[in-house]
Amino acid sequence: MSNIEDLRGDREQKINKLREAGINPYPSATNRTHTVADVIGDFEALESSQEVVTITGRMMAFREHGAIAFVDIQDGTGKIQGFCSKEEMGEDNFDSLLGFMSTADFIEVKGVAYVTKRGTQAVLVKEWRPLAKALQNIPTEHFGIKDEDERLRKRYLDLLLSEEQRDLFVKKAKFWDVTRSFMKEHGFLEVETPFIETTTGGAEARPFATHHNDFDLDVFMRISVGELWQKRLMAGGFDKTFEVGKAFRNEGSSPEHLQEFTNMEFYWAYANYEDGMRLVRDLYIRIAQEVFGTTKFNVRDHEFDLAGEWQLIDYVEEVENKTGVNVITASEDEMKAKLEELGVQYEGDNKERLTDTLWKYCRKQISGPAFLVHHPKLVAPLAKVREDGVTVERFQPIIAGSEVGNGYSELNDPVDQRERFELQQKLIESGDEEAMMPDWEFVEMLEHGMPPTCGFGFGERLFSFLAGLPIRETQLFPLVKPKD
Repeated sequence: MSNIEDLRGDREQKINKLREAGINPYPSATNRTHTVADVIGDFEALESSQEVVTITGRMMAFREHGAIAFVDIQDGTGKIQGFCSKEEMGEDNFDSLLGFMSTADFIEVKGVAYVTKRGTQAVLVKEWRPLAKALQNIPTEHFGIKDEDERLRKRYLDLLLSEEQRDLFVKKAKFWDVTRSFMKEHGFLEVETPFIETTTGGAEARPFATHHNDFDLDVFMRISVGELWQKRLMAGGFDKTFEVGKAFRNEGSSPEHLQEFTNMEFYWAYANYEDGMRLVRDLYIRIAQEVFGTTKFNVRDHEFDLAGEWQLIDYVEEVENKTGVNVITASEDEMKAKLEELGVQYEGDNKERLTDTLWKYCRKQISGPAFLVHHPKLVAPLAKVREDGVTVERFQPIIAGSEVGNGYSELNDPVDQRERFELQQKLIESGDEEAMMPDWEFVEMLEHGMPPTCGFGFGERLFSFLAGLPIRETQLFPLVKPKD
């Protein structure tokens, strides 16, 4: 029998002994009067008054030394030592603790604030009872879980053993809290739009497909956070809306991309991309200050200060300066030749994909903060065209060599929108799986009239960048392949 099986067998025996003694190993209620943080935060007063406290938590360590024992108890607020002595608890109570309980079990202890001989703040245990017996042990806090796949598969243990990991996700929650507060302070209404769509809109990406049994209809999980729906709200009389929610893209993974992620999108009637840039800069600075306590970052060997000057980078000019290719006038063959000369792999041979690949080669050298502006019309099928007729009023925040957001002066000309959707339809028919699905009902909405509007979206990629981590590390439960 393996050592793991021995340990499990021992724990099963302890559960049986508890039940034989008339003690429920899994009670539903607790008598907690204080969290661990409460005791630590008010320790001197509690020690002085000798007020009896009851705390609960997981036994992270359990050490016996003759007639005394030490129990490290951790709840969601902190960790404190429980000092157990045969003299204080009585022989039977003390022996039952040692006989029934193991590391990883949840326990309730009742006692008073007490300073040990070594000067450690503790709870002098008077009484105890089990709250939940664990059948398996947990890794030691020192060694943790080394295998990355196993660590993400058992994220609950990773979080339990790492205060740094727990703090990361507290920060991530604050990231979205600050975003919501900022948008509401600026008069935006939080809305909810559909996750399941008959056509995906608002981005160029391969969707997840599924089937609606009741309607007997093939449908898709959304690839944007309600872009075409929120624009309908602009036509419907709302001036400012936003949504924080999930989006899904059936594409490859990378340190910057996952198939399921959280985004925020806002839509602002009677505003354009220049208004949007000013608002987004203020939002990013607020997030940096309130979540990370600084506006200065060093990410992937790029240093930047979000509170500093935001450079405007012209898309067409930047690509031409870096590669010698004018993406407006160059042919597909010229673009392919340049990519091959640069040693850049590319997928798809239409001009839209080649243009995007050339830009991605150039962006890696930009530390930011900056706004990329004036994209070619071809790569922005929902943005308003500038006076030159070939570029659009689009903006993307750039930091550490990547885009961390996307916004437009939204296209509200129904004739132009129809023509661009027709072009996207041709790309789909030619095999481009990332081309945007046309939404003809959206065009019909535009025919009824939509005001000038600025739209913008960003996602948890921004959080992962500012935290200096791959996006997979900043999701609580990223998708992991099942074990064989």
